[in-house]
Amino acid sequence: MRYVTAGESHGPEEIAVIEGIPAGLAISQEDVDRQLARRQHGYGRGERQKIETDKVNFLTGIRHQKTLGSPITLNVHNDDHNNWSKIMAPNDPANDENTLRKVLRPRPGHADLVGGMKYRHQDDLRNVLERSSARETTMRVAVGAVAKKLLAEIGVDVHGFVVNIGPAFSDLDQLTKYKNLDELREVTEGFATRALDAKADEAMQAVVDAAKKDANTVGGQVQVMATGLPVGLGSYVSADEKLDAKLARAIVGINAFKGVEFGNAFANADKFGDQVMDEIYWDKDRGFYRGSDNLGGFEGGMTTGEPIIVRAVVKPIPTLYRPMQSVDIDSHENHKASIERSDTTAVTAAAVIAEAMVAIELAKAVLDKFDADNIDRMKEQVAAYRQEIKEF
Repeated sequence: MRYVTAGESHGPEEIAVIEGIPAGLAISQEDVDRQLARRQHGYGRGERQKIETDKVNFLTGIRHQKTLGSPITLNVHNDDHNNWSKIMAPNDPANDENTLRKVLRPRPGHADLVGGMKYRHQDDLRNVLERSSARETTMRVAVGAVAKKLLAEIGVDVHGFVVNIGPAFSDLDQLTKYKNLDELREVTEGFATRALDAKADEAMQAVVDAAKKDANTVGGQVQVMATGLPVGLGSYVSADEKLDAKLARAIVGINAFKGVEFGNAFANADKFGDQVMDEIYWDKDRGFYRGSDNLGGFEGGMTTGEPIIVRAVVKPIPTLYRPMQSVDIDSHENHKASIERSDTTAVTAAAVIAEAMVAIELAKAVLDKFDADNIDRMKEQVAAYRQEIKEF
């Protein structure tokens, strides 16, 4: 399975093409739209979410709500393009009218300046920010929705929530209360911040309100969990086949993500081995299993069968309405950075995007190991493999 996205933040369309999804997978527009709506909602989002109502269109690869095995093309229309059609016009030459909103003062922490240097966009950094905008993650969430449908066929569930926004934290000890991710999902999706509890939700909202009042932005952490995975996805044989390494790359490849850990990785750094390793047990009903999950569901780059736990850091958004020091790329004079319409925080959306990226990488791993031509054949192979592992 592989995919590519295309589109600019204020261009007419966002597009994704997915190859390698088995034939026969049931998928509807509502399945994808539901995930797109989750990305748009959340405390701290900006004015653009009032303009956009993201809805997917299936252009290729699906017939009668089932995949054909051929490339799947998805697109989401940018409603806000109506306000930018002249500025983003692909077929008109540059003129005084359609270059009125040039960006010449790069934002610290954004791709503006380095991207302009790399691609020689010395006349207008809008050529950089339009693609480096997090608007592109719309299509990653759409692709992730397809991946989640595939994973659900073999009993795999994936869910993301917010650990903290600024100094306001969810109590992760509460995770032990939930029997499955469905119960956890019902709770976290009920809070505007996707926190674990009402107290944390209230505290996170207060942090966002204070940052907005100060014309500032704020970051945080998100956590994604995945359950029901077969043992042995990934490989210890080659470094680039380690599944946790692929997940780390996928997570840090999301806009504004600056760090990732599995299980209690960073907290384990000052502990001893007997406090960290997940001891091994066996019974006739389960086969081999671990007594804990400190390593986040991985050993040697392979899944252990325990829940996957991925925690990641999201930096504050670079666009501040109280802009920071910058330099005009034309005059080289000191100026305040450009201001683009933005959010106070994207952490609530980041949980959904990270969830999508985890689902994509897990779906790739499943399709690398099992038949990728037909969904029923894949399910048969997974079931046989699970039985083999149980009897090991």
